[in-house]
Amino acid sequence: MQKLRIKGRYSLNGELNISGSKNAALPIMAACLLCSEEVEIDNIPALRDINTMIRLITYMGVKISKTSDNTVKINAHRIKEKFAPYDLVKTMRASILVLGPLLARFGEAVVSLPGGCAIGARPVNLHIEGLKAMGAEIDLKNGYIHAKARRLKGCEFSFNPVSVTGTANLMMAACLAEGATILNNCAKEPEIVNLGEFLISMGAKINGLGSDHILIEGVDKLEATACRVIPDRIEAATFLIAALITKSNLKLNGALAEHLREPINLLEEAGASISIAQEFIEVTSLNEIIPVSFTTSPYPGIPTDIQAQLMVLNVLAQGESSIEETIFENRFMHVLELQRMGANIKLQSNIAKIKGVSQLQSAQVMATDLRASAALVLAALVANGETEIDRIYHIDRGYENIDKKLSLIGAQVERIES
Repeated sequence: MQKLRIKGRYSLNGELNISGSKNAALPIMAACLLCSEEVEIDNIPALRDINTMIRLITYMGVKISKTSDNTVKINAHRIKEKFAPYDLVKTMRASILVLGPLLARFGEAVVSLPGGCAIGARPVNLHIEGLKAMGAEIDLKNGYIHAKARRLKGCEFSFNPVSVTGTANLMMAACLAEGATILNNCAKEPEIVNLGEFLISMGAKINGLGSDHILIEGVDKLEATACRVIPDRIEAATFLIAALITKSNLKLNGALAEHLREPINLLEEAGASISIAQEFIEVTSLNEIIPVSFTTSPYPGIPTDIQAQLMVLNVLAQGESSIEETIFENRFMHVLELQRMGANIKLQSNIAKIKGVSQLQSAQVMATDLRASAALVLAALVANGETEIDRIYHIDRGYENIDKKLSLIGAQVERIES
């Protein structure tokens, strides 16, 4: 097991290339199961979760070849297993995304109930209810979802609440279903749009991407194509926050401001100066941090995936603020670790009340989930002394080479063995 050791209070300056989005790449890779021809995907990030998905679909019989560090060719012509075992699924919730494609193309699938970050109950009931509405027979036995259908049928289904992975799974399944499917109260995230555009390029008939209502007209087969994964808006937001709290100047190549409107507005309220161009975002911060209260919400609101990072910003702001978490009930697990570093945070149910402090202190801390680990990295960058962050396999699930990227812009970071 590895740790990150970070010496705090160094200025960050320079430019970084934002990696491809994990949350877009994973459903796109799962969608390749719908097609019997070779598909090429560019801008795939080098992450633990991506490697898990590669192991999972390779186990099923998919052939994968790399043409460059971030480009792969995927051929799902011969699938020998319609089975996603617990050992390959337990570390990553996105493994559930193979359920819809397998069932739609082959009429059967057995998929383990998924694992992932311990940030609260993320039930798969919407996936199951939606597939049942499309005619699937589904049983839950011994921790596995057993699904069968001669051919899925188009239907009308409404998500309550909004579900990103649920929207992705049912949208993929509907592409090969008989007739039309109408999905209501859909997720509008850019990652869903990226997946939909990929499916359309394979021959799917989809309308309404980016809206509450998506209409899919089923087709008999999908064909070979090539696509590019969008930049990771969560990674970009994390580095924007890093620049603000360290009073630095950073240029983020590849970051798309159109995917970050609300976070950018919030950071400008907090004192950041942000310049936007078509192919990059540049951020400068020399002022004191202004506290910003907010509530997490589905896209286009403030993402739950940057709540922990924004909490670090408010911990260092001059004044009081509150953060309301509405997506996951256990997504304040980083609070105890930030308190160990001197943060003044009080929890009241799903609301964090924060009083800014002038300085954080180094400590030995432990990552509890992916975004919590990013928050601890940010806190370590501004803390007095040397901080060690344990269980960094969490951060390797969603941030490509974060230690190397931070080192490129002036941070004092090293990866060490526990």
